[in-house]
Amino acid sequence: IPESGHKYYLQFSTEDYRTGEDAGNCLATVLYPKKKSPPVVSIKCSHTKDQKEIQEEDNRLYQRIRHQSKPITGTNIPDSYGNIEPALEPVWALAVAGSSSIMWEKSTETLGYFLAQVKSVRQWIRKDDFTEFDYTVLLHEIPTQEIISCHMRLTWLPGHPLKVKHFCAADSHGVDEGSGAESGSAAAPAAEKGANF
Repeated sequence: IPESGHKYYLQFSTEDYRTGEDAGNCLATVLYPKKKSPPVVSIKCSHTKDQKEIQEEDNRLYQRIRHQSKPITGTNIPDSYGNIEPALEPVWALAVAGSSSIMWEKSTETLGYFLAQVKSVRQWIRKDDFTEFDYTVLLHEIPTQEIISCHMRLTWLPGHPLKVKHFCAADSHGVDEGSGAESGSAAAPAAEKGANF
């Protein structure tokens, strides 16, 4: 699109990242603006799971987190053999959802990202019902093969948007990157600018 950037039309299928089950099909448009800013995404999906089933899964995940006898902490998730301790699966699931908002913000037409590992995670105890975690995540940059370290603070309560704040270490592109409060659902994070933390 002259003066605006490149627009892509996509059709793709999705799957549950844990079970590999079909999760539905999506149609999307993605506009990469000429100026350095996140892509503009419009997406419509048909889901194989109904909303009630998704809410029940969210509640089961939340209850696993809330019923820990002490704050959750962990390092190197998954480990060097690709294993995740069952007790750490809920914090891995939240890391997948939260880091997707970082990857969305950092991605360009020529660079993409994957969550490689949660280097460390620590749960904060709150007086309200929200769960809150500090993460250090490692993102694998494609095609450069570089590993980018990002600090991420994530706050979540079922039925409310997932809130993510992040700061990524300077990378080979010579830019310190960070964001303010970002929000979205655990299924589809969206970004919203705010103050740095």
